[in-house]
Amino acid sequence: MATATLTSKGQMTLPKSVRDELKIGPGDKIDFVKKDGEYVLKPRTARIADLVRVLGIPPVARALTVEEMDKAIEDELAEDDERIRAGR
Repeated sequence: MATATLTSKGQMTLPKSVRDELKIGPGDKIDFVKKDGEYVLKPRTARIADLVRVLGIPPVARALTVEEMDKAIEDELAEDDERIRAGR
C-alpha cells in the first residue's frame, strides 16, 4: 500500500509507484471521484473539446448532416484524384 502525507497547505505528493501506475506526471489533472463513501483517483483524459481548442479549430455552429459529410468526402476524393492525375 502506498501512503502520502498532507501538508499544512493541503498538498500531498503522490508516491512514485502510484504516479507510474496511473501514468501521470507533472501538470496532469486528477479527478477525485466519490464512490461508496470512498474517493477514487482517476487521471483526467483529454476531451475532444480540449483537443479542438489546442489545435485552434474553430467551433462548428451545428453538426453536419450525413449528406454534407458525404459531399465533403466526395470533394476531397475528387481533389486527390485530380492531383494524382496531374502528377503532383
